[in-house]
Amino acid sequence: MQAKVEWTGPGGMAFLAHADSGHALVMDAAPDIGGHNLGARPMEMILMGLGGCSSIDVVMILQKSRQDVRSCRVEIQAERAAEDPKVFTEIHLQFFLEGKNLDPRRVAHAIQLSAEKYCSVSIMLGKTAQITHDYTITTVD
Repeated sequence: MQAKVEWTGPGGMAFLAHADSGHALVMDAAPDIGGHNLGARPMEMILMGLGGCSSIDVVMILQKSRQDVRSCRVEIQAERAAEDPKVFTEIHLQFFLEGKNLDPRRVAHAIQLSAEKYCSVSIMLGKTAQITHDYTITTVD
C-alpha cells in the first residue's frame, strides 16, 4: 500500500492526498494555523477511516450470518490528549443499524469481531485510546 501527499502551495495549508487505489482527497489545516477549511483535518480522516473500516466489517459479518441488514451508520465521538502528541485517548462508536429481524446478539458479535479481530484501524488506535461501542437497531419491514 502506498500514498502520496502534496502541499498545494504557498498561501495555505491544504494538501492533496493520492491513494494507490487511484482516489484522491483534500486535507487542510484549521484557519487559525494557516488553513482555509478546504478539506478534513488529518485526525478527522483517522476517525472517518475507523468508521469506514468498522462499518465494512460489521455489514460483511452480518451479511455472512444471513442477517437482513438494510443500512448502517456509525457516529464517532473522540477525546484527544491535552499535550503533544495529541493522540486519541477515548473513542466511542455508536452504530445505527436498520434491517428486517436483526438479531441483537449477532449485531453485538459482529461489532466485537470487528473491534478485536478484523478492523486494523481499531486495533491500531486501541494502542493509545480506550475504544467503546454501542448500537441501536431499528426494525424495518
